[in-house]
Amino acid sequence: MDGTVNSEPAPGRRLTGLDGVRGLAALYVVAYHVTLRAFPGYPDAAAPFWVGWFSYGRFAVLVFIVLSGFSLALAPARDGWRLDGIWDYARRRARRILPAYWAALAFSLAVAWLVVPQPRSGVPDLMSVLVNGALAQNIVSAPSPNTAFWSIAVEVQLYVALPVLLLMIRRRGAAAMVAAVTLIVAALGIFGPDVARLDTFVNQSPPELAALFALGVASAGVVVAGARRSLPWPWLALAAAVPVLATIVWEGTGWAFDHLFWLDLALAPAIACLLIGIAGGRPAPLLRLLDSRPIRGLGDSSYSLYLTHAPIIAIVYELFVAKWMGPGVAAFFVSLAIVLPLTIAFARAFASVFEHGYFQRRRPARGSAPALARPVPRGEVVA
Repeated sequence: MDGTVNSEPAPGRRLTGLDGVRGLAALYVVAYHVTLRAFPGYPDAAAPFWVGWFSYGRFAVLVFIVLSGFSLALAPARDGWRLDGIWDYARRRARRILPAYWAALAFSLAVAWLVVPQPRSGVPDLMSVLVNGALAQNIVSAPSPNTAFWSIAVEVQLYVALPVLLLMIRRRGAAAMVAAVTLIVAALGIFGPDVARLDTFVNQSPPELAALFALGVASAGVVVAGARRSLPWPWLALAAAVPVLATIVWEGTGWAFDHLFWLDLALAPAIACLLIGIAGGRPAPLLRLLDSRPIRGLGDSSYSLYLTHAPIIAIVYELFVAKWMGPGVAAFFVSLAIVLPLTIAFARAFASVFEHGYFQRRRPARGSAPALARPVPRGEVVA
């Protein structure tokens, strides 16, 4: 297998490399949260220059959001930008997201109540349970049992918006849809800081993620239309990313944290071009890496890794690392050496039950003959 894709993916098949992208992004988020524990107060706290390369967990979330829009829109793009029924779509999304999420919520609450709460959050209360259980934690403030959960709420809310985005494409086209969403988002970014409640919303529930999701949806149309073969998409991705990354290096991490809204928007085209390139089998060396067995395995449990890593990091750091050493480089590497294998192993076990086990088995349609229940196959396109 050379890692390339020579034809349009058949409906229901997973494009080579997307699992690997998810897995590496989730792994980066784990390293990011270890960095926050080992260097509290960063970037204001003194730290070696290389710490900056582990401090942009937000950018991994951008990859998740664009990739979600991209994956979810592949099937509709093949069918005139139509879903195969709103109810079926909602049911599939709920079955894919909610069992693992609610199980991770229970795990996170247990750790926060019985062992150690999340840093700078406080012990979760009844409001925390209700808000997180309803996936409203990015809108309603409450002590968080898991600092990674905010983006899950945003992503689920974007799933609700997908039918509207598809309708906009059918009426006005993909480019117009992306432009309309981006203009609304940019307006919020420009005027939000001058309106107290709007500024709070922009900080808690980054609206620019809607523009990234919309761009991911439109990118699926590029792949389905076959335009992915006509342009050097990996080079376009590099050309789009280099100016943004160079600006971050030049201005510094502190400046970047103060301008995440615009940096998120600026990085969106690079992520979209990279996904289109991967869908076209380029660059081949990257495809071989993403399709290697360890990276594929990591991607197969990436959702569980994202959901469960934060409580494990809190346990490892507070109960073990912090008792033997203070914050700093040693604490970072010791924590990373313990956390990475532990969170990956836990995520695989967790995923085997809540992502690939009973909760994800297909149920026969009403009136049909019963079929042997089976886990969701690797070949399905699952955001």
